[in-house]
Amino acid sequence: QVQLVESGGGLVQAGGSLRLSCAASGHTFSSYAMGWFRQAPGKEREFVTAINWSGSSTYYADSVKGRFTISRDKSKNTVYLQMNNLKPEDTAVYYCAADRGSGWNPSSTPSGYNYWGQGTQVTVSS
Repeated sequence: QVQLVESGGGLVQAGGSLRLSCAASGHTFSSYAMGWFRQAPGKEREFVTAINWSGSSTYYADSVKGRFTISRDKSKNTVYLQMNNLKPEDTAVYYCAADRGSGWNPSSTPSGYNYWGQGTQVTVSS
């Protein structure tokens, strides 16, 4: 069993930055691929980024490439999402998720993840 707790959300002006953290409990965290998703009001949950178990490969949605960076620190059981040059359209609840399946190839769909955090709100003002 893995428990995930996100933090770091908040209100920021367009062009600003935030760093989200996802702290995981459970001894198998280091073998899981991890992902970040987001959900805006009235919209479906969408893929943002993912990282494989080793941290050697990362994947990004086109909408965030070049602005967001995912990383993981296994010593701290934590995954990070550095968000730069934020835009109003980035406003959403951000969720981290753990994929206990293939640690090498994380899924880009919500159904591919087994564990979810409670989410953290990110609001970008124009």
